[in-house]
Amino acid sequence: MHPVLAGKTVVELGTLIAAPFAGHLLAQLGASVIKVEPPAGDQTRSMMRGGPSGTFIAYSRGKKSICIDLKKDEGRAVFARVLGKADVVIHNLAPASLSSLGVTYEDCMRANPDLVYCHIQGYAAGPRHDEIASNPVVEAATGVMYMHRIDGRPTRLGPSHHDQFAGSYAVIGILAALAADRNDKKAHRVEVGLFETGLHIAARDIVGAQLKTQLGVKASTESSGGEFSMPGYGAYETSDRRWIFLLMLTDGHWQKFGAAMNLDEVRDEQYATSRQRKKLRPQVEAIVNAAVAAVTFDDIAVRLRRAGVGFTEVKDTAQVLNDAQAQQPGKLQPVPFGGLQFDVPNFPLPNQLGDGAGELPPPLLGQHSLEIMRSLGISDAECAAIVACGAVRAGGEGSASWAPPRNRS
Repeated sequence: MHPVLAGKTVVELGTLIAAPFAGHLLAQLGASVIKVEPPAGDQTRSMMRGGPSGTFIAYSRGKKSICIDLKKDEGRAVFARVLGKADVVIHNLAPASLSSLGVTYEDCMRANPDLVYCHIQGYAAGPRHDEIASNPVVEAATGVMYMHRIDGRPTRLGPSHHDQFAGSYAVIGILAALAADRNDKKAHRVEVGLFETGLHIAARDIVGAQLKTQLGVKASTESSGGEFSMPGYGAYETSDRRWIFLLMLTDGHWQKFGAAMNLDEVRDEQYATSRQRKKLRPQVEAIVNAAVAAVTFDDIAVRLRRAGVGFTEVKDTAQVLNDAQAQQPGKLQPVPFGGLQFDVPNFPLPNQLGDGAGELPPPLLGQHSLEIMRSLGISDAECAAIVACGAVRAGGEGSASWAPPRNRS
């Protein structure tokens, strides 16, 4: 299949997750993505024992790297020429650094008036526009952290989902811009705020809070650790010390679970409805805990699958890919890097990816600098001079190494 963005060139600047994740999605859809990195490289190249992190390996495959010092005039000149051949530029640089690096909207439009310009930033238009925000800051500001507590203390979630959502929203904006009239400059300027992304994701809970207020429903000041308050909806430990997550939200779910586990309580009228079970939460939780704790994981899995009850094992990240579902062809991409081998999950739209999506391994720092400059018509002599003055770094040697583990004996 022909990838949907084949023939499009994307220039990506930035670090950590939001912009690189967006670039990753565009690469998976067939775009040629040029990763522009500063002399020290994307900081995710050195976050794991001084070497590349999982973030870099997962979201930089399929890209080419050019290392440019945008603080040098010669570097900015090369960057402008890269933009001149591109269709999209996407970055998550702080607003305060845009002018000094020559990456403002106006700078990029001078280099290429037909570009789709996408900026992912902490806050979109508003009084906090110039402030810095990150994934946990947005979790705190949009109610997520308040609802997720460990020992009573508001705590960030593990994954940086807001960064990834912002990257996904950026891709939606970019695809809309590419489909818009090329003269519609407003449509071609895509701005995504991390805070505004968090607001949109939290819309259900924010509106739900307003609904409770207007209906006079007393809001709870206690957190349930991020789970709904429905008893039976959560993780429970089996007799062989494995954890199973049960999807038990409706009366039908309760009846199926009870039948599968041969529970007399499913016939007890006091537990008949979800409202009644919520009022008797401690008792219901005790019933479910006891039922699960009495059987092995394999035993309960057979029973629940036969009864049509939603469930899954709660797995450690290192065990996730052992699932037969994850091992189906096309879901994972073998990625060799730094002498190691990785199985990296693909973007879950197989019909839009085409064969071999993102098959290039993550690039070494500046690995494609000379290749890209030559493709722009820069002569070998000019390339040599640009590299010699430090405006561009080429080669990529030694940028995929990790420090050996410490001897703990």
